[in-house]
Amino acid sequence: MPKSGEKTRAALLDAASRIVQQRGVEHLTLELTAQEAGVSKGGLLYHFPSKEALIKGMIQSYLERFTADFNAAAQPDTPAAGRWTRAYLHTTYEDNQRNPRMSSGLLAAVATDPALLLPMQQTFAEWVQLLERDGIDPTTAQIVRLAVDGLWMVELFGLAPPDANTRENVLRGLQALIDGSNRGT
Repeated sequence: MPKSGEKTRAALLDAASRIVQQRGVEHLTLELTAQEAGVSKGGLLYHFPSKEALIKGMIQSYLERFTADFNAAAQPDTPAAGRWTRAYLHTTYEDNQRNPRMSSGLLAAVATDPALLLPMQQTFAEWVQLLERDGIDPTTAQIVRLAVDGLWMVELFGLAPPDANTRENVLRGLQALIDGSNRGT
C-alpha cells in the first residue's frame, strides 16, 4: 500500500525505533527496517540512503519533537523565574511515558558511531544555557536537570526505575526545588 512521503518517513523511523527497542541495536539494518515498516528497500533508500542517515533521522525526529514539547511547556503565561527549568522537568519526565521508543535513536548512535550524537550534544548545550539563565539559582536548575535526566536513563535502561508513586513524589520534590529557588541564593 503506497504511503505519502512524510507518512513513509515516519513509518520508517518508528520501525527502526521498534527494532532497536525490541531486538537490540545489532539488529538495526536497512532491510529489516524496510520490512518492519512495510516499505520497499528502494522506498527506504529514498528517505535514508544509509544506516547512518537512518540513525541521524531518528535523532533529528527525537530532537524536533522534544524541542517542540519543551517550547510549548515553557509558555509565557507561566511564572518567569524557573519557566525553562519547569518546562525541561515536565517535558523530560513525560517523554519516556509517551513514547519510549523515541530514545532508541540515541542507543543506535552510541552503538554505531558516537559522532552521530553531535546534534544532540549541541541541542543539549543550548537547553543548558536556557536553564542557567532561567531566573533561579543555576545550581538548582542543574540539579533538577541532572535528576530528571537520571530518571529518564533508569527508565530507558530498566535500571530499577521507581514505582509510579515514587516517580510522582520525585516530580513534586523537583518542582518544589524550582519553586523555592531564588537566583543567587
